[in-house]
Amino acid sequence: MQFVEASRVLTPNGFRGPTRVSFEHGLIAAVEPIDTAPPITLVPGFVDVQVNGIDDVDVAHADGADWERLDALLLAQGVTTWCPTLVTNRLERYSAPLARIAEAMERSAERRPSIAGAHLEGPFLGGAPGAHPPALIVPIDLEWLAALPPHVALVTVGAEQADAVEATRRLVADGRLVSIGHTTAAEAQFDAVVAAGARLTTHLFNGMSGVHHRSPGVAVFAMTNPDVCASIIADGVHVHPRVVRLAFQALGPGRVVLVTDAVAWRAGSVGSIGMSLRDGAPRLPDGTLAGSVVTMDQAIRVCVGAGVDLADAVTAASTTPAQLLALDDRGCIEVGRRADLVALDGQLQVQQVWIAGEPTQQRTA
Repeated sequence: MQFVEASRVLTPNGFRGPTRVSFEHGLIAAVEPIDTAPPITLVPGFVDVQVNGIDDVDVAHADGADWERLDALLLAQGVTTWCPTLVTNRLERYSAPLARIAEAMERSAERRPSIAGAHLEGPFLGGAPGAHPPALIVPIDLEWLAALPPHVALVTVGAEQADAVEATRRLVADGRLVSIGHTTAAEAQFDAVVAAGARLTTHLFNGMSGVHHRSPGVAVFAMTNPDVCASIIADGVHVHPRVVRLAFQALGPGRVVLVTDAVAWRAGSVGSIGMSLRDGAPRLPDGTLAGSVVTMDQAIRVCVGAGVDLADAVTAASTTPAQLLALDDRGCIEVGRRADLVALDGQLQVQQVWIAGEPTQQRTA
């Protein structure tokens, strides 16, 4: 039996003092108090449901050794489960990258982040395209959605789409998570899609109508509908730190999901969308934000710096997204769960990562 000792460990009941977490056969076997432990914080592995690419590797074009590089880049930031994300494109152009994602999922799972499934962020979006090419945003095609391969885990749709409610019902019935995003939907449209089974809103405040005290938009609908969670890009650019804190306060425990929305900024593209890094984030030539360069551990530090409790930030980075994806075997530190763990130092930097109890990433000086 292996174990790790930490001065504080995040459990479902909050942080505990000096604790030993023991694991065998990839599962947590015991969580026990001890007298003293190294000055590290042990948290569950992070789950990122929106990764378009990282550094110089774009998910839409990743093949062969590219996946190994993505594995290493994810582990360095504490991500142990993730969703490769494909942005808006022509319908016929999804099959090839989806096939490559399926191949990546078939690799040995040992000491690499798990791919929970693909996330389709488009092309069935609404009136706030952001960096997505408006000409490629199309009406929902129910037959095309019905034919999606089983490894598509998450689909973002615009709630104002004519068939958004029916599409949501069918996607949920197929075991997929539906998120509402890139939308200027009316209140009734938003609530109807949530009632049909949507459980997430894609990158709160970005790609949607916002907050006004007389004319509330989708951001307000998301924060005030208790049946839906909201993802946030906490890079300090997409959302001001004070607004990050506001979102955590408004949504409450268990309804915030941290995402990186990371892109291959060195490669200069997100799928077929060209961009470049300017003023702290990837942007289109006209300045429109086109993903981020934030890592999940950086996002947690931004949240904590903004006044968000560390336990709430980690829950948003791990527990809540795992629950939304129905990954009941991970996302918290308790007996019987997968030993997907992250050790953080005093500055909340990733020190080491375990996948199913196997150490995978150690910080070097």
